[in-house]
Amino acid sequence: MKYSVDLDREEDLKKADPEKMLDALAGLADQCRRAVELAGKVDLDFTGTFHNIVVTGLGGSAIGGDFLRVLAGEKMNVPVAVNRSYTLPCYVNKESLVFAVSYSGNTEETLSAYEDAKMKGAAITVITGGGKLAEKARQDGVPLISVPSGLQPRAATGYLFLPMVIVAAELGLIPDPKEDLADLIRSLEEIQKRLTPKTGEKENPAKQLAKLFYEKIPVIWGASGTTETAAMRWKGQINENSKAPAYFNVLPELNHNEIVGTEVPGDILEKVELVFLRDWEDHPRVAKRFEITKEIIGDRVSGVTEVWGEGNCLLSRMMTVTYIGDYTSAYLALLYGIDPSPVKLITLLKNKLAEV
Repeated sequence: MKYSVDLDREEDLKKADPEKMLDALAGLADQCRRAVELAGKVDLDFTGTFHNIVVTGLGGSAIGGDFLRVLAGEKMNVPVAVNRSYTLPCYVNKESLVFAVSYSGNTEETLSAYEDAKMKGAAITVITGGGKLAEKARQDGVPLISVPSGLQPRAATGYLFLPMVIVAAELGLIPDPKEDLADLIRSLEEIQKRLTPKTGEKENPAKQLAKLFYEKIPVIWGASGTTETAAMRWKGQINENSKAPAYFNVLPELNHNEIVGTEVPGDILEKVELVFLRDWEDHPRVAKRFEITKEIIGDRVSGVTEVWGEGNCLLSRMMTVTYIGDYTSAYLALLYGIDPSPVKLITLLKNKLAEV
């Protein structure tokens, strides 16, 4: 099998990664630290009680909302919804907290949803690296969390996610996250040592997974309430970084439909590399479903690998299992001889839309 690079030759990786995606990934723990500091400086002049939270954004700017939604199931007593559209749900009103998130600040769907939130009288907090969204927030006197620009949105997850946790805590919507945040940063620093290019393939789970995925179709299965967002993120990162197809689903739902789709066609199923994202807080019945599912279909696909997050809290484990996928997708891109940073088809689409 012919790979474009040797993953254990750092000089080859640097040449193949001119826009330094691997360097951006390496900075996640520091990014999380800085995000907490930035969010803590924002003045939140809100009154009243919030009955729901809506995060509006797209792509890498929306995934933090999904992490918050999963975290809400364990930590919050108000629901969190993620909006990926031009308008907000009809239930949004003055008792809603809306996070408008766009790393570039120029995402047209998010700019439209921001205006909808204003019209509905919702309390708004903006998280952005600049652009039109930052201008609107300043003009309207809306709380603005300005994060450093210059990264791909999908490499700015710490900046785009953790400020929402801090704001929710300051508003009393979530318990004090100080201990969880400390555990998160420690866990990210520890696991990054094994994911970095400096660590050889034998000790590096991301390099191993990248080779498993090479010339295969990655299918990522997570668990509802724990690793569901991580599974979505793995899929998106393989799409954007590796420029390759990938798919995800969530247990137990997939046991009621997708599991049946593993009988034909055999030549495609032989190319499917299945990954289970696991967590020790998975519901006991879901844990058993993982075991039985592997037993039933394990010999119908190329292979089945289990990947577990690390850390003492759900926040840490969600983010560390996601981090493994981030690195895996970048290494997979380099194996294919692809620069992981540019997303030419997305840029082309946006340019064509701008012409209309």
